[in-house]
Amino acid sequence: MGEDERIDEAVAPREYGENIELGVDFETTEEIKVPEKLIDQVIGQEHAVEVIRTAANQRRHVLLIGEPGTGKSMLGQAMAELLPTENLEDVLVFPNPEDENMPKIKTVPACQGRKIVEKYRERAKGQENIKSYILLFVMFTVMVALFMQFTPTTLLMGIFVIIITIMALSNMRLKNSVLVPKLLIDNCGRTKAPFIDATGAHAGALLGDVRHDPFQSGGLGTPAHERVEPGMIHRSHKGVLFIDEIATLSLKMQQNLLTAMQEKRFPITGQSEMSSGAMVRTEPVPCDFILVAAGNLDTVDKMHPALRSRIRGYGYEIYMRTTMPDTMENRRKLVQFVAQEVIRDGKIPHFTKDAVEEIVREAQKRAGRKGHLTLRLRDLGGIVRAAGDIAIKKGKKYVEREDVLEATKMAKPLEKQLADWYIENKKEYQVIKVEGGEVGRVNGLAVIGEQSGIVLPIEAVVAPAASKEEGKIIVTGKLGEIAKEAVQNVSAIIKRYKGEDISRYDIHVQFLQTYEGVEGDSASISVATAVISALENIPIRQDVAMTGSLSVRGEVLPIGGATPKIEAAIEAGIKTVIIPKSNEKDVFLGKDRAEKVQIFPVETIDQVLEIALMESEEKQSLLKRVREALPLSV
Repeated sequence: MGEDERIDEAVAPREYGENIELGVDFETTEEIKVPEKLIDQVIGQEHAVEVIRTAANQRRHVLLIGEPGTGKSMLGQAMAELLPTENLEDVLVFPNPEDENMPKIKTVPACQGRKIVEKYRERAKGQENIKSYILLFVMFTVMVALFMQFTPTTLLMGIFVIIITIMALSNMRLKNSVLVPKLLIDNCGRTKAPFIDATGAHAGALLGDVRHDPFQSGGLGTPAHERVEPGMIHRSHKGVLFIDEIATLSLKMQQNLLTAMQEKRFPITGQSEMSSGAMVRTEPVPCDFILVAAGNLDTVDKMHPALRSRIRGYGYEIYMRTTMPDTMENRRKLVQFVAQEVIRDGKIPHFTKDAVEEIVREAQKRAGRKGHLTLRLRDLGGIVRAAGDIAIKKGKKYVEREDVLEATKMAKPLEKQLADWYIENKKEYQVIKVEGGEVGRVNGLAVIGEQSGIVLPIEAVVAPAASKEEGKIIVTGKLGEIAKEAVQNVSAIIKRYKGEDISRYDIHVQFLQTYEGVEGDSASISVATAVISALENIPIRQDVAMTGSLSVRGEVLPIGGATPKIEAAIEAGIKTVIIPKSNEKDVFLGKDRAEKVQIFPVETIDQVLEIALMESEEKQSLLKRVREALPLSV
């Protein structure tokens, strides 16, 4: 193959927007069977599912580390479903006649607690009846006295006696007085083990508390055992305690949590020293829970070392995957995911096959890796629900493809909204140009956040060196360290093809209006194109945008965020986009968007210049010199 043939093949546009095969035949997601158990609804985390099953069977603690929206809380709930319910217990707190500030704790099988409380209430009710009889007798006696001799003095004495009797009875405790125990934990009627989400809980909510009693004297106070409140560690007894971002708990709370895990019981006391509840401390209350802790990678460093050691030594640590291979089997799982989200929401209609294809395409795009699908399913579920809302608003029976496309625009993240505003504003003031040709000016591409692209105009000007000793490359635009180094690497290519001493020039490169700063080296080919255009005085096509890293040998290297960058170019009205050859499978566009743009995957800087520079004799001469000077493969 000759060099011209190689170049022609390399700069041919790649076709996108093809249909997606889902691996299952259906018309709407109504036909898709959704598993009943949560553990079977977890998508793409097979290794985590296997560990959760084992941990539930052996009652092991689990630490889940990963990005938000990857299914950590769902795994915790799934574990609760796997635990047996026949071992559930009720917990009661009884008054302690020997020390009222140390209430007694008793555990009984589930549903027995209510019966015990009802039994004590019946006995207490009988004692209350005795007091009522005494009051009725006193009132009857006063009425008889008034009937026999009605005088103002007798009336006042009768009223006084009744008031004194009422006060005495309210404070009177009969011998063997019955105080009704409090049902602290009631597990009667539960069909699955408790799942308690303690994320962000304060000390009282997590560890239990004793309410303050403002009436502590005169017999008006509430008995100590009635003021005891269980913590989440107690309510998750025989179940699952889930804590996301566990490192946000104070070290003292983490130490108390560790104690509860070790002892499987933890006393309840007042959490505030200023409260009368601080005087009360119960007997140890059962809290035999399985801890499912979650967080990101920073969580590991901020956790109490002893708590993490306990989990690692008596449980499992799991890293949650953010992507899964783009296989037919996994596409079928995404079809199931859409059906699950529809049923879970309960307010949106089912999806047609075309609509599900668009959801899968969105999963490909959000994965950020070729041949993969995203597992940030919470974000993907947001698109499903937004599309359902749009279909309902239009009065449709099913969600269609156009509703999903509209949802992706309506449910944009803040970064995407900012990027759209950026592009619109820059086009209005002609900062971004999409037609004609200009020397030293190129449309680069960048990303904001993870999934939002912007067009990044770059300009270059060549001037005689201000210093007689050496010219400089002067870059402005709030660049980060990697971006600055990438610009320096461009000079190696220019020196090699130019064949002359470029130290006689000062090369000024400006990233236009990048107030938020620029980081990374994906603008390398844009900078090289702008500088070469300025040196050779050859105009650059303004309907072309480009992204790609550049090696000192002139090779175009892969970058991240290919799809959102191309989408930004389309929204800006740009017709041609240049990307690295190694990123060509990272592009996921619907047919309607793919028709609006030509995408050229390239491998070397000469192919970039072939597409970006306007046709002229100078361009052909330049390309010949570049190909001869750089060690490019033939």
